[in-house]
Amino acid sequence: MTLLIDADYIVYKACAANETEIDYGDDVIVVTSNFSDAYESVLNELYSIADCLGCYDDSILFFSDSRNFRKLLSPTYKGQRNRKKPCGYKRVINALKKDYQVISYKGLEADDALGIYATKFPGNIICSPDKDMRQIPGELFNLTDPVITITPEEAEEWFFIQTMAGDQTDGYGGIPSIGVKRAAAILKKGGCTWETVVKAYEAKDLTAEDALLNARLARILQHENYDERTGTVFYWTPSTSARAEDALLNARLARILQHENYDERTGTVFYWTPSTSARADDGAALQDEKAERHAA
Repeated sequence: MTLLIDADYIVYKACAANETEIDYGDDVIVVTSNFSDAYESVLNELYSIADCLGCYDDSILFFSDSRNFRKLLSPTYKGQRNRKKPCGYKRVINALKKDYQVISYKGLEADDALGIYATKFPGNIICSPDKDMRQIPGELFNLTDPVITITPEEAEEWFFIQTMAGDQTDGYGGIPSIGVKRAAAILKKGGCTWETVVKAYEAKDLTAEDALLNARLARILQHENYDERTGTVFYWTPSTSARAEDALLNARLARILQHENYDERTGTVFYWTPSTSARADDGAALQDEKAERHAA
């Protein structure tokens, strides 16, 4: 059994804790860091996780890429989080590569890399304090509470809950006035289906496109949502009939890519999808429209 560790969080915390400001006066303030102390803090945290779970043999560390595919869907995604990484962050990661297996996928966050690996190679333990990881079936350790097992049904329910409740920290709003508890009650009453989610959006004068945009922002990728060879993200799409799936496949094979279907910086292809567009400006428009409705 392997520990799949969200190391973004651990390294960021350790490096930030070991920063020191030196004020030289005359408008000169320098930030320094003690690499050895920061690195030791990370190793201590990793050992603590292994010790808690009694699993010392194998750990894989997951990190976010510098680019984020969700910003193509909505430029405001995590807009308030554009903070500089703490001093020593990259050096600590490079040092960890010598002692651990480190995984980072092009254009993805650490959460997505964890979700892809955990669903491709089930039977391991995800170690992350991020509530988003409850979308992934399997065992989850949130670094404080006992390990829990998440069923595929529970994972899908949590995904729908997040789609409706949104996440203001990450920059997608979901349905105004709908929180986690209310979203859970809606699913319990109407059934844990995509149709129930869409009806909840429409009840607040929002659209199916609003629901789908929020779902794609909320969705933690699984192995079927990403091609590691090409770096292609397959956006989440509601379940369809076999005939509709065949039609969609043929449409994607026939589609000549346009500028909104390709990210030249990362080489990522965004497959055509009916009903809503993967264009970033479309995502921004939907978010702006929803913000205006919420303000009204």
